[in-house]
Amino acid sequence: MTSKSLLIVAHTPSGNTDLMVKAICTGAREAQVNQLIVRRQAALSTTAQDVLSADGVILFTPENLGYMSGALKDFFDRIYYPVLEQKQGLPCAVVIRAGHDGTGTQKAIESILTGLRWKQAQAPLLCRGVWRDDFIQSCEELGKTIAVGIDAGIF
Repeated sequence: MTSKSLLIVAHTPSGNTDLMVKAICTGAREAQVNQLIVRRQAALSTTAQDVLSADGVILFTPENLGYMSGALKDFFDRIYYPVLEQKQGLPCAVVIRAGHDGTGTQKAIESILTGLRWKQAQAPLLCRGVWRDDFIQSCEELGKTIAVGIDAGIF
């Protein structure tokens, strides 16, 4: 059986955002999917080749001034045209750590995903407001769900 690859592209400027992405990775790795390779990469160092070799992507960003982080925007700027034709229909999921409501961030990311023709495997996970410990569980569940779906070919 051929292995599949889940790429987690994240910008984690704080300890809490790093914990959230670690939980996504933990969920994906604990999904008991033997042939799935889970790769976590910083948004600023992720290349078009990384995306081209992925069977699915989870995007993580904090909300910055009502928008995605500059690092995630830079990621999109660099990979957009090099992957546009080859990765249409790529399953993806979005996680936003929003100090406020996250809607501006969500709209901006969804606009780019529409242009890329990537397919959101589920509604974005918006972790809004003050820090809550249940953000970790939600991230872990998302990682597990996406991993299982990619492995099974559902997404």
